[in-house]
Amino acid sequence: MTPPSSRDERANGGAALVAALERNGVDVVFGIPGVHNLEIYRHLASSPVRHVAVRHEQGAGYAADGYARASGRPGVCLTTSGPGATNACTAAATAYADSVPVLLCSPGPPIGQEGLDLGLLHEMKDQGAHFETLVAASVRPTSPSEIGDIVDEVFAGWQRARRRPVHLELPVDVIEGESRPHEATGSPAVDRLRAVFESTGAVGSDDAGLDGAAQLLSAACKPLLVLGGGARNIGDDGRRLAERLRAPVITTVNGKGAISETHPLSLGASIRLPGTRLLFRSADVVVVIGSELGDSDLWGDPVHTGGDVVRIDIDPHQLGKNLGATVTVRMDSSAAVRALLARLGEAPIRPDSTWAQAVDGVRETLRKEALVDGAPYEAINRELSAALPGATIVAGDSAQVSYFGTAHFWPMERGGQFLYPTGYATLGYGLPAAIGAKLACPDVPVVVLVGDGGFLFTAQELLTAVEQHLPLPVVIADNHGYAEIREGMEERGIPPMAVDRPDVDFAALSRAFGGRGHAVRSVDELCTRAVEAVTTDGPTVISIDVSDGGAERR
Repeated sequence: MTPPSSRDERANGGAALVAALERNGVDVVFGIPGVHNLEIYRHLASSPVRHVAVRHEQGAGYAADGYARASGRPGVCLTTSGPGATNACTAAATAYADSVPVLLCSPGPPIGQEGLDLGLLHEMKDQGAHFETLVAASVRPTSPSEIGDIVDEVFAGWQRARRRPVHLELPVDVIEGESRPHEATGSPAVDRLRAVFESTGAVGSDDAGLDGAAQLLSAACKPLLVLGGGARNIGDDGRRLAERLRAPVITTVNGKGAISETHPLSLGASIRLPGTRLLFRSADVVVVIGSELGDSDLWGDPVHTGGDVVRIDIDPHQLGKNLGATVTVRMDSSAAVRALLARLGEAPIRPDSTWAQAVDGVRETLRKEALVDGAPYEAINRELSAALPGATIVAGDSAQVSYFGTAHFWPMERGGQFLYPTGYATLGYGLPAAIGAKLACPDVPVVVLVGDGGFLFTAQELLTAVEQHLPLPVVIADNHGYAEIREGMEERGIPPMAVDRPDVDFAALSRAFGGRGHAVRSVDELCTRAVEAVTTDGPTVISIDVSDGGAERR
């Protein structure tokens, strides 16, 4: 006898979760079924929400993260309890570090059996507390009727507060328990979520802060804009503000593309380079939008300013972090920039005539500084960026080809176009993040550009790309191990160990999974294969050896 599959035949907590996801506009979830989440899958089977089966829960989390960064819409990850949930933890921490809205759903022990050490399958001492150290909040409903309220509050909270991941732990008996039609009701879990969002969000307009910022900028002769990940979606308003002030624009890597990097005022994702420090010291007003100016951005070289500082951020905890502010504006970055433009109006602003003109000279200085470490990866990035459409999304990794290469040598047109794990600096992010991005933006080319070491962390997700028929070039800059760690050992006089690996035929590996594969010897051949791959059914792995200091141009 065939078991019932319709959501209406068994309305339970699983049905409540799926209905809440549908209600909040979710079209894709990434996950793996397990013994404790089967009732969720019962209702996913009859839902318009597409389920994408990954091969490891870490891949599910990264795919949800890439989906969110590329599209601006929240990503959703679904695991089973215990090991399934903990497998997704690195992805959860990655999303938290870079302020990415991801909902991670996992089952938990039945109500009343938490922390009792009963020998339950997949039992943890405290699964929710474990996630609480990684995400904005971990919440646990006590009845099926609470599930919808919690999910609704998560998605609503992301509209008014800092967009960081949330973990939803669903007790097994709540998943399987009978659910009534959804009606919003009060619950301690919702109240707690609301408090979390209130502490990291902003409501309305910070008029006093905006007035102070406008006053400083109206009188500025040498303004400088610094855009972080919180400004990655300000789009045309960011460009208009830069042009209105005739201000050079520096971004963090997380803010890369916040204004087009081909714009004459853009200095790209160069904030870590020494050449930017003169700009910081020379500017009379520095406007920092959506960045904590953390060590992952600055690489141990804090910024110092000689003038006033305006900090704009939705999260009040960011407004004085790592660089004191003359004026603070607690608002969403897009709304704040629009309001600033309105306040500045058409009144004449007279920046120093040499200030904006100096951008070209600074740009050349930064290019030379970036080449010191990035020379082996410059041609790969520049030639690929020229060969592929300007809108191409690039998924990287905590790899030299990404932070020495793509960050500086692949100009981006918009924010969210370079998917890179800035803060947590994980390995294995690139391939699954690209899968999420391609599913979120099916009409936009997506390319993976990673090192061989990081690729091997999540190489099994090639099968996911094959199964989903994703036209995905997977470019591997192969230096035969963990080059950065090898170099670090050598600099300290430590004999290199555990950093080199046996040769891997990456092209054959891809073919074994059902994809295509090529080992190329030149950047020209790499570009030819990558252009072919963006219209090919399924993934294409393209490896190029960079172990001798870079690939040949031809």
